Amino acid sequence: MERGWFATQWGRPDEWEFREIDLAPPGPGEVTIRVRAVGVNPADAKHVAIRRPGVDLPAAIGYEVSGVIEAIGSGTEIVTGAASVGDEVIAFRVSGGYATALTVPAAKVLAKPRALNHDEAANLLLAGTTAAQMLDVAGVRAGATVLLHGASGAVGVSVLQQARVIGARVIGTAGRGSFDRVERFGGVPVEYGPGLADRVRDLAPGGVDAALDAVGADEAVDVSLELVADRARIVTIAAFDRAERAGFAAIAGAQPESAAFRDAARPRLVELAADGRIEVPMARTYPLADAPEALRFLAEGHPGGKIALHP
Repeated sequence: MERGWFATQWGRPDEWEFREIDLAPPGPGEVTIRVRAVGVNPADAKHVAIRRPGVDLPAAIGYEVSGVIEAIGSGTEIVTGAASVGDEVIAFRVSGGYATALTVPAAKVLAKPRALNHDEAANLLLAGTTAAQMLDVAGVRAGATVLLHGASGAVGVSVLQQARVIGARVIGTAGRGSFDRVERFGGVPVEYGPGLADRVRDLAPGGVDAALDAVGADEAVDVSLELVADRARIVTIAAFDRAERAGFAAIAGAQPESAAFRDAARPRLVELAADGRIEVPMARTYPLADAPEALRFLAEGHPGGKIALHP
């Protein structure tokens, strides 16, 4: 019997249930994946913390996994083409990834990049597609100078790497202890806190073309508005109220246009990872049964990399 995590009430991960599940066999257009690693993201807990439109209880937890095809529906191909039992794959924008196995639409499944192990691959696409959309919405192109708030986090690290591929220069805010991490992935670190705008001006005497906010703090929004004249080139994934009031973009995976963009961005990210141009730095792994503990660690703030669960 397979097992998976479910939120049976709105609240904290330590209130979830680790249940036995009946796994349906795949029909046409579906794939069953034996999970090797589960990606852990803040959204896993956030989306069931309080009542949300479109989410029904009990809610199966988890949006991205890496594993091996155990069964495949008749005549079915995955996003990246033909596939067979035993192939290593990743799946993103699924429901119920915190499980030992799951059956999902083949339209959510791609071949796993060989350059990434299962832990890394399971954490590639949620952060990666978010970062890709931030860069796209802000119109970041080669030669641009970008201010990135939260450069040492998971989304920030993916932004840094994708901006480097584009040919853009990124000035990334971080605590001084995370400067090496920002530099490793191609950014120019700057310490957040009082005087941030002036420190950014010193690093970008020609000005800042765009600002990307992965933090949501008032400082991040205030400095972005101060330094970037065109509000169409300011994007946040966290400060939704400020974005509405000030007239800049706020994006989230639940928005239909965001979902469509992120689905379209998946093959390119897999290609970049396969070529070694995107890494997924890892912090820790936990047994699947310890999912609430993994999310507690993530909520502490600065894990220093991604987290994977092992069934």
